[in-house]
Amino acid sequence: MKKLYATIGLFLASLLSAQVPQAFSYQTIAFNAAGAPIANGNVSFRISILDNSATGTVLYTETQTKTTNAKGLVNLNIGQGTATTGNFGGINWGTNTKFVKVEMDPAGGSNYTNVGVNQLMSVPYAQVSKTVVTGAGQGIILTAPNGTAYTLGINNSGTLSLPTTSGSSSSIPVSLYFYGSYNNFNASAAELLRNLNGNEKIGYKYLPAGTQFKFLAAQNTSAQVYGSGSQSTLVANGANFTISSNGFYRINIVSYGTSDNVFMGNINPSIYLNYSSSSSGTPPQTSTTTYNSSTNKFSINLIGVTSTNFSGFKILLPGGGSNSNQELLGDNLSDASFDVDGANIMIPNLTSTPKNYKIEFNINFDATGTYTITQI
Repeated sequence: MKKLYATIGLFLASLLSAQVPQAFSYQTIAFNAAGAPIANGNVSFRISILDNSATGTVLYTETQTKTTNAKGLVNLNIGQGTATTGNFGGINWGTNTKFVKVEMDPAGGSNYTNVGVNQLMSVPYAQVSKTVVTGAGQGIILTAPNGTAYTLGINNSGTLSLPTTSGSSSSIPVSLYFYGSYNNFNASAAELLRNLNGNEKIGYKYLPAGTQFKFLAAQNTSAQVYGSGSQSTLVANGANFTISSNGFYRINIVSYGTSDNVFMGNINPSIYLNYSSSSSGTPPQTSTTTYNSSTNKFSINLIGVTSTNFSGFKILLPGGGSNSNQELLGDNLSDASFDVDGANIMIPNLTSTPKNYKIEFNINFDATGTYTITQI
């Protein structure tokens, strides 16, 4: 088993800087499978920031490749790697606990192994401070318990101005929770939408016809509630959104700078085959996707799979509503659990004789889930 020992250091020197660095430092010693430090070697890392728990929603993921020193020591600036999920600058460090998940490939490639998840006992304070201490003339942004942002200003004579609504182009909080009639509008059971690319929030859920829902700034009854405005815009204290028909929905909020729009797409997942024209034989066929609402499981048959015409698959979640972006679910650790944009899912022990398989899987609100593959 690969080993990794890590210590976390949060640099606070930039607390009062007008330009807060979008990173915090992480120092680690990398060990190989034999337990020896990897000296002067290239080591690849995949680092994720998780929300609320060690298995919580992935808010941000990046990759980095670094060269260790003679003792296997390497320094990372988390937030300055190559982002693969989310936006580091969009993380709301002031809400919920945060965890750092570290995965490593000691060979410097992309065959990552999970080597630990650690809670950030102190958030990166410089990141929190950027929402409070700003540049000259910009004022101080204060956020109320209900999620509403206000700005406290001061003029050149030292006179304070009363707080006004923040000048941000969008008043929607970075973290937003989904709840509705399906859970009796229980605020404590509201589900966190996953942030994508800094201007998009998304969640997946089966909802029966007539379901009404809204959004919350936090998981408590005193938090600001957001509902429907004109033309599917999201506004504070708006009306309920309503689902028109039974289905598995992609709930999508997209920020357009001055407004936030809600899209509700009734989608049907499918299998995306990793098949190219250079592969041998006829590609495997897939059946129509079925869904069992009582078990929350999808089922797809994969027909005519051989060792020559198959090189993996992913689950395709199509875009819904007016937003066409789609997502692919793979499996980075081959542990029968989904990862967004993960590696292709393989089927072992294939031969030249065609075989048929049944793929069953569930998809959670945050696009996590599990799957089984059974020969039929």
